[in-house]
Amino acid sequence: MECKDYTPFSSPSSSSSPPLHSPPSFNPSQSLPPPPRPSVVLSPCAACKILRRRCVEKCVLAPYFPPTDPYKFTIAHRVFGASNIIKFLQELPESQRADAVSSMVYEANARIRDPVYGCAGAICHLQKQVSELQAQLAKAQAELVTSQSQQRNLLALICMHEMAQSSQEPILQQQQLMDTSCFLDDTTWEPLWT
Repeated sequence: MECKDYTPFSSPSSSSSPPLHSPPSFNPSQSLPPPPRPSVVLSPCAACKILRRRCVEKCVLAPYFPPTDPYKFTIAHRVFGASNIIKFLQELPESQRADAVSSMVYEANARIRDPVYGCAGAICHLQKQVSELQAQLAKAQAELVTSQSQQRNLLALICMHEMAQSSQEPILQQQQLMDTSCFLDDTTWEPLWT
């Protein structure tokens, strides 16, 4: 769409009369005032809010301590101190900073719960649980092997017993036939009355 110069509508009859409403004239030498900036109120990060300082645009702590979670910074600040946290984060590449902050918060929580051992106490407790569970697993596996061997032995005994019974039945039947055959033979019997 092309822009055309604005010309007011003029009729032949009104050429002598001035227009009722003339558009404002535009002078290119005059500059327009800049449009008002939208007023965006950014809340300072939790670290700057707790430290009562101005949160700058490139605050190192802002991405990791949002204003909605002040407890996270409070715990880490209590154990490590703000200057140590900032120094530590500045020395790390940005890809590792989030993991470092979570580790610091975890260590700070553990240190507050157990001031003597901290994280090491939690690790020792978890290793003890792992070794206990491994012992229970080994015991359960040994019981399983024992029950499987007992089941195999029982099945073998049942099979042997059934085979013995099935092999004895024809022998017993033959013995019964042989024993009764002696009663049926006429030559072996002498008449009792003669």
